[in-house]
Amino acid sequence: MKRLGFAVVALAAAATFASPAAAQGGCSRELLQGIADDWISGVQKGSPFEMNLGEWVDYRENLEIGFLSAFFDNQARTVDSSRALLDTTSCKTFVEAVLLNPDRPMVLATQLTNGFFGVGPIDNLVTDKGDWKFDAQAALNTAKAEQWSEIPADKRMSRQDLTAAANAWLDARAANGATTADRLYVVDEVLGGVNVLARLGADRLPASFTFRIEDGEVKATHIAVNCGEKANCSVPGL
Repeated sequence: MKRLGFAVVALAAAATFASPAAAQGGCSRELLQGIADDWISGVQKGSPFEMNLGEWVDYRENLEIGFLSAFFDNQARTVDSSRALLDTTSCKTFVEAVLLNPDRPMVLATQLTNGFFGVGPIDNLVTDKGDWKFDAQAALNTAKAEQWSEIPADKRMSRQDLTAAANAWLDARAANGATTADRLYVVDEVLGGVNVLARLGADRLPASFTFRIEDGEVKATHIAVNCGEKANCSVPGL
């Protein structure tokens, strides 16, 4: 039986659970796409049991230990748009999802790791009304307008170069106060995509940065910041 609704350990557990996934020697894109599809299905049906979960699931919401059952809450939702990045090296999937539910529109930025015994840990950044520049409709319009087609094999950047380009973009804003720490990465060489979950600024706000990088240049950037108790927070440098 899956044990949900709690995390057995704190932040150090993320490394503990992530290590077996890396030790597998990589995952296929088909497997990781399946994890992304199952996550979206779970969000739409309001049930985490759409996923093949590990026996113990370390769930963090907005970079804090949270409750997976509380997030799903048996509440069906419509996902209006989603995009996945597939990291076959670290066995991680990133899913960006836009929900226009009139009761609570949201933009989700979620990293899911595939371990030996199923999916876990899960890092889920949730943004909604009152968060930094939140506009679910604008996020949906952007998602529909952008083309994230596969990059030809001979033009793909390496994992190291993609990570360096994302870090350079983040570090360039440090002078204006937009420093980031505790970075968690998902890197997809096929799509030229990088997602970084990180703590942002002096208030260490949980944030998600998603990049489309081609020929060494950042072509698209999606930013989501959870303001916590500080509604409509501002972030220097962004």
